[in-house]
Amino acid sequence: MAAWSDILQEAREAVGFGGQVVPRNLEGIRAAVRPDRLPDLDAELATLSEGSAFEAFLDHWWTQALVDAAPDVDAQALAIDFADLATALRAKSTHGGTLTQAEVEDMLRGKAS
Repeated sequence: MAAWSDILQEAREAVGFGGQVVPRNLEGIRAAVRPDRLPDLDAELATLSEGSAFEAFLDHWWTQALVDAAPDVDAQALAIDFADLATALRAKSTHGGTLTQAEVEDMLRGKAS
């Protein structure tokens, strides 16, 4: 399994992404997403109950955080391409594996990234 940092570097080089890479965890996402989106993030988070749903939640909101952190429309489009490739490479690397319930609980408590 490839390390997340290696996956990010591969995706960065493939699409030419030079923007800020938001950490793919709740703390990083919450810090980067626009404040008006936080109620939607919290509402969706409250409905999650399993690792695969949490992975999809992280992928969606991580992409949104990258877009929100981008300075202009062109950078936003590049951020989407970068996030799409990075999440696809992660899924390929893990053979579709998802977080365990314990890992999800640790992330919810802010203990993992």
